[in-house]
Amino acid sequence: MGPFSSILLAWAVGLISGFLVSMPVGPINVTIINEGARRGFRWALMIGFGAVAMETIYCAVGFAGFATFFDSRLIKATMELVSFLLMSVLGFKYLTSHSVVTHTRGADAMEEKLHPHSAFMTGFVRVLGNPAVLLLWVTLASAYSSHNWVAEDWTSRGIFISGVCTGAALWFILLSYAVSLKHREFSTTTLVRMAQVSGAFLLAVALILGVRIVLLLARHHSDIRQLKQT
Repeated sequence: MGPFSSILLAWAVGLISGFLVSMPVGPINVTIINEGARRGFRWALMIGFGAVAMETIYCAVGFAGFATFFDSRLIKATMELVSFLLMSVLGFKYLTSHSVVTHTRGADAMEEKLHPHSAFMTGFVRVLGNPAVLLLWVTLASAYSSHNWVAEDWTSRGIFISGVCTGAALWFILLSYAVSLKHREFSTTTLVRMAQVSGAFLLAVALILGVRIVLLLARHHSDIRQLKQT
């Protein structure tokens, strides 16, 4: 794979990841829906942009802090399996969800301490107070590094992070616009269906990862058999 193809792949994976990670309905999306219906498109959009800023920081921390440990083939293989299991569990969780999480303890505690007064800071603080977002990006960073979807140089990682920022922003723009058109809160059924759609996408990603693991195992078995024959 040439340098340009590697960079293009990193950006595309980042774009899709940023979009899909932002889709599951939680405190941020519920806040955008409620505030957008009450205060309009611009206010909802600024909440989304605040969330994007913190999401991008967590993504960068995931790569900076953990993505350099995957030189060992054993660790790479382990993280490939972990990423497959995580995507499968999250996808199944969202696909079978029947309710919407509107608050997390961490986000509520962070808001009590920082008292955000602007729409941007509201989105920023709510993601800051949700450590599950950081854990998700740590796992994704390790998965993409182990699968060589994002090269180990910081040029590719920076391109990937810019793709994440673009994908997340695109989702929040679409959501804010849709809410401003309706001028009312989405129904619980609509929110649950949004979560189920994101779950289906995550399961599709898990399927891709699973097929790759099977192919790698088959290739490894074939190599071992050839060595025995020689």
